[in-house]
Amino acid sequence: MNFRRGRHREEPEINFIPLIDLLLVILIFLMVTTTYSRFSEIKVKLPSADAEAKDSQSSEISVAIAEDGEMLVAGKKLAPGSRDALVAALKDAAAGKREPVVVVNADAKATHQSVVNVMEAARVAHLSQLTFATQNLQTPQ
Repeated sequence: MNFRRGRHREEPEINFIPLIDLLLVILIFLMVTTTYSRFSEIKVKLPSADAEAKDSQSSEISVAIAEDGEMLVAGKKLAPGSRDALVAALKDAAAGKREPVVVVNADAKATHQSVVNVMEAARVAHLSQLTFATQNLQTPQ
C-alpha cells in the first residue's frame, strides 16, 4: 500500500555559505599566523654599492688587493703571501694616527683568502676598525 501517491519527496538542500565562511576564516588565520621565508639562490656579484662616497679621512689606511693577490698598503708595494710584512706595513701606516680605519680595496676577482689575510693581519696589528671600499653602481666600469 502506497499512501503517499500524490506527495513528492523534497530533496534536502545543502547550504554551502557557512562552509565557505568557515574556510575563509581558516585561510585568514593561516595567512596571519604563517611566517614566510624567502629562499633565494646564491648569485653573488660583488663589489658594488649604491651609496654616496664618504669624505676621505686622514686616519684611513688603504689596502689595495689586485686580482693576482698583489697588495699595496698605504701606497707601498708588498711581496705576495708575506703575512709578517703585511702586519708590519699596517703597524707602520697606523703609527701616529688616532683610531685608524683599514679600508680594503679588493678587486672583484681577488680571492677571498687574500681579503681574509688582510683582515687577519689587521687583527694582529690591533686595528679593529675595518671597512671595504666598493664602486658606485652608476659609474661606468
